Amino acid sequence: MRLTYTSDVWYKNAVVYCLDVETFKDGNGDGVGDFRGLTQQIDYLAGLGVTCLWLMPFFPTPNRDDGYDITDFYNIDPRLGTLGDFVEFMRTANDRGLRVIADLVVNHTSDQHPWFVESRSSRDSPMRDWYVWSDTPEPDDPSQIVFPDKENSIWQYDEKSEQYYLHSFYRHQPDLNVGNPEVRDEIARILGFWMELGLSGFRVDAVPFLIENVNPQLANPHEFLADLRAFMTRRKGGSILLGEVNVPYKDLPAYFGEGLGDQLTMCFDFIGMQNAWLSMARSDATPLARALRERPKPPKDCQWAMFLRNHDELTLDKLTEEERQEIFEAFGPRKDMQIYGRGLRRRLPTMLGGDLRRIKMAYSLLFSLPGTPVIFYGEEIGMGENLDEEGRMAVRIPMQWSADGGFTQAEPVREIPEGSFAPDRVNVADQKRDVNSLLRWFQLLIERYRECPELAWGSHTVLETGRPSVLAHRCDADGATVVVTHNLCDTAVDVELTLEGLEGNLLTDLLMDGTLEVSADGSVRVPLDPHGCRWFRASRPEIPPEDASVKAL
Repeated sequence: MRLTYTSDVWYKNAVVYCLDVETFKDGNGDGVGDFRGLTQQIDYLAGLGVTCLWLMPFFPTPNRDDGYDITDFYNIDPRLGTLGDFVEFMRTANDRGLRVIADLVVNHTSDQHPWFVESRSSRDSPMRDWYVWSDTPEPDDPSQIVFPDKENSIWQYDEKSEQYYLHSFYRHQPDLNVGNPEVRDEIARILGFWMELGLSGFRVDAVPFLIENVNPQLANPHEFLADLRAFMTRRKGGSILLGEVNVPYKDLPAYFGEGLGDQLTMCFDFIGMQNAWLSMARSDATPLARALRERPKPPKDCQWAMFLRNHDELTLDKLTEEERQEIFEAFGPRKDMQIYGRGLRRRLPTMLGGDLRRIKMAYSLLFSLPGTPVIFYGEEIGMGENLDEEGRMAVRIPMQWSADGGFTQAEPVREIPEGSFAPDRVNVADQKRDVNSLLRWFQLLIERYRECPELAWGSHTVLETGRPSVLAHRCDADGATVVVTHNLCDTAVDVELTLEGLEGNLLTDLLMDGTLEVSADGSVRVPLDPHGCRWFRASRPEIPPEDASVKAL
C-alpha cells in the first residue's frame, strides 16, 4: 500500500498511547506530574514509536473523580501547568511528529462548575435547562447504576430548587442536557477551542450516556454525533472522534453512522477485548476467533480501536456470569482484585503472573489484531498496580522511569507500588539497556505494525488451525498479505494452515529470522513455541518481502 495514501487517514494505523499528565512526569518538583515534565519525555515517546498521544482529563477540577469532574472546559488544572505550558507541549509533540487527542468529557460536569451552580440557583435560571431536572424521577433501574459501590440511584434531590437532577455517574457529576441547543453549541465551542491549540481529535467519554440521557428536544440523538463530526471536519479535516462505546456488536454500527461513517471515526472493540481475555483464561482461541468473525465491518474510513487494558477497570460486563468467573479465577481470584462484580482492577503483567513469554504474546496479539492498537502508559515496561489505592485508581500509578522511581524528587501524588513490580525491578532506564526487555519488544512490535498496513487497512480472515489453542488470521490489502499466528497455551504445537491464493509464496517471519514456503496446494506448517507468536509477510520468491506490499499495487 502506498504510504502517501495510508498517511492521509492517519488514525487507521496509528499507535495510540494513553497517559495521565498527573502521573506521568513531575517537571517542577512538587510531586504532581505536569505538562513541563511530559514535554521533557516527548523524545522517549517518539522513540517508542507511538504516533498519537491520548491525554486523560487535564482541566480544572475538584478531583473527586480523578479529573473527570470538570469545572472549566477552557483551561488547565493549575497543578498541571498553564495554557502556555500546554502550547509548548503541543509544539514539541508536533515537532516530533506526534498527534495529540484529549478526553472529551461532556456527559456531565462537576457540581462545582459555574454552569451547574447557576442552574441549581433557581427554577427560573437561564441555565436551568442545561441539566436534566425532574419533579418525580423515573424509577431506578439497577443496571443503569455505573458505580454500585458508591451510588444507589441516578437521581439526586436538590433541596434548594426542590427537584431531582440526573447523574449517570456520581452524584457530584450532574448530567448535561445535550437536548438543549445551547449546550450542543457550547460543546462545539469546546472542541473548536482545543483544536485551535493543536489537538487532532478527542476520545469521547461514555458515548451511550452522552446521547441517550436527553429530553424529547433531541428527536434523533445520533444527529448530535453527526453534527460534532461535521463541525470538526470543517475546522480540521484530519480530526477524529474516538468513542468509548461498550455495547453489543449489533448496536455498534449506529455509532459509526451506519454505512455513512459520519459520526464516530473510531470505536473501541470492547467485545473483542473481553473475548481475548476469555481466550487467554481458557488457553483457547475459540471465543476471540468467534468475536472477530462476528464483528461488523466499519464504514469506509472508520476504524476499530483495539486494546487489552485501559485506564478504567477491566470490564467484563458483556460476558456471562460463568465466563466472568473463569477470568476472575485465572487473573484476579481475590476480592480486592475485582470491582463492581463485573471487572478487574489489575494491570496485564500482574494478571499474567509476570511471565514474560505470556506478556509478550499478549501484546503481539494486540498489535496484530485488525484495527488501531491503543496502549496505556507503563504497559511498555510491564508496570503493575497498587491495590491499596481505591477502585479504578489502582492502575493509575506514577510512571516508573528509573530504579528509584524517577517520577518526582518529592513525595509522589500517589503511592508507588512495592514488591516484584516496584521501580527497582520495573523501570524504563533498565529496560533501555536490555535487548530482551519488554520495552524493546514493544519497539519491535510497533515498528513491524507500522510496516504492515495490511493489519489495519486490510480485510481480515480467521483461519482454521485444527488446534483450539492457536489463533491464526490473515490480512489482505491491495494484493499484499500478512499472516499472524498466536499460541495461547504453554505447549509447543505445529499448525497446518491453508492459504488460498498464496501457493508457492514465501512467508518471511517478521519477528525473528526464518522463512516458510507455501506448498503448491496452498498449505504450510507453522511451528509455534509455548505462548509463541509469529508474524509473516507473504511474497513471491523473486520479490523481497519488504517490497511485497508496494509491488502488489
